[in-house]
Amino acid sequence: MKDHRKYSAQQMADALLDARGFVTVAAEKLGCHRATVQRYINDFSTVQDALKDAREKRHDFVESKLMAAINEGNITAIIFYLKTQCKDRGYIERYQQEVTGKDGEGLTIVIKPRD
Repeated sequence: MKDHRKYSAQQMADALLDARGFVTVAAEKLGCHRATVQRYINDFSTVQDALKDAREKRHDFVESKLMAAINEGNITAIIFYLKTQCKDRGYIERYQQEVTGKDGEGLTIVIKPRD
């Protein structure tokens, strides 16, 4: 059966990379609906990989901006970093404390029957 898709998987992957992993932006660039992009992501591993790569690059970019702000002495950026990356050193607000199991793993809940 012949594939009658309008775009190649490579075109879709390129659009996602150009859009930094934003599905709606990739759809706008191609002139299609975001559901079309999502179908390609679901159907083609190359497109899935492009989406993951684009989002990793976006995360790296944002992290570099955060580190630049920290290097400039931006106290808000410093506090944000400490609260999100240095929890094990006590930089956490008590009302936002996460509840986890040993070593940050999930909790095991045991329900005991009543006597």
